[in-house]
Amino acid sequence: MANLERLILMAEDELTQYSTDARKIEKLRRKIALSVSAAEQRQIKETLMAEMPGGFGELVREQRQTVALPFWGIAGLGLLTGISFMQPLDFLVTVGGGAAAIALQRWGWKLQAKKLIIQTLEELEESMKNPKA
Repeated sequence: MANLERLILMAEDELTQYSTDARKIEKLRRKIALSVSAAEQRQIKETLMAEMPGGFGELVREQRQTVALPFWGIAGLGLLTGISFMQPLDFLVTVGGGAAAIALQRWGWKLQAKKLIIQTLEELEESMKNPKA
């Protein structure tokens, strides 16, 4: 599934651009339509739909920064208490909180990129079914 990983990287690249979702989808549509066959598009969409989590995963996809914020707070508090009370074990809390926050944000970024690909593939399917005259 090299195409799937390549598409995820393309979607992550589009997420870095400051534009609307519609513009991101439009840019991805051109790239996907030229590089991936229709059969592969369906297979990739099915794979991504099966991989998308529900519940907490959906919350992380929609609000990754909000979900990671408490862990950033824990990291900051560990740093503050480690420095002010001269306790080196509190620095472990800093590292753990920071690592958890980064992991949550990275997971949310990947999920958002996958969702963008799914939306793009759905739009491509729709345009194939109903071509504009």
